Amino acid sequence: MNPSGIPFRKYHALGNDYFVMDPRKHTFHLDADRVARICHRERGAGSDGILLGPLDDSEPFQVRIFNPDGGEAQRSGNGLRIFAQYLRDEGYLKGDKGRIASPAGEVPLCFMPDGLIELDLGRPSFRAESLPFTGVAPGAEIRDFPLNLGGERVLIQGVSVGNPHAVVLGLPVAPETARRLGPQIEHHPLFPERVNVQFVEVIDRSTLRIEIWERGAGYTLASGTSSSAVAAVCRNRGLVDDEVVIRMPGGELKVRFVEDRILLAGPVTYVFDGIWPE
Repeated sequence: MNPSGIPFRKYHALGNDYFVMDPRKHTFHLDADRVARICHRERGAGSDGILLGPLDDSEPFQVRIFNPDGGEAQRSGNGLRIFAQYLRDEGYLKGDKGRIASPAGEVPLCFMPDGLIELDLGRPSFRAESLPFTGVAPGAEIRDFPLNLGGERVLIQGVSVGNPHAVVLGLPVAPETARRLGPQIEHHPLFPERVNVQFVEVIDRSTLRIEIWERGAGYTLASGTSSSAVAAVCRNRGLVDDEVVIRMPGGELKVRFVEDRILLAGPVTYVFDGIWPE
């Protein structure tokens, strides 16, 4: 164990911040309790999660993604871009292209000439079992499915982009909407593994505005997989074209579709290096 504590590096992607902890450079153990203490905004160092990796020194570079409640996520669009930047900063990744593997599978990445990092998140799935969601039969899509939330009826659209999402159209897109309804949808019994939640306004065929409630993290300024999920749902419904800008409180991400595959692009910003004391 490093006698001075656990070194980490902090980055953010449009205000969605993560610590990167590198087990190849320092020996330490992470469990749910330690993750929650480190990520706590008031009593810890404060972040939306921890990226543990690389777990090996060759491509695809393996990473584990921890939510601030200590649970693990299958995928994070902002987290994977942050991890890509760390790999490049530390010399693990040579050149402008590479591959990262998380529990949801392998993701190709590219550093773009405009300074953005683009991820290929693959094809979305609208099948209920891919989230999972038990309110419809396996193989069926979750389209305008009514959820009753404390007497309020909300229609949801379901999609998986490597992790599960419930997209809500037609409600006010505001922080208070996300904070009020997000946790109820996240923990609804029809989602046995919980779910990420987005509230969407279609501005035009190339622009969406969203508010986000993340599974295991709560209200979030920006999210890469949330952006991908809402773009996929709106495209599936014929509301947007193949290139979409997603506006969030933290900033904008770009989503484009190539042969139905989701390509997500956005910035990453270094914040600081630190040590979590033992």
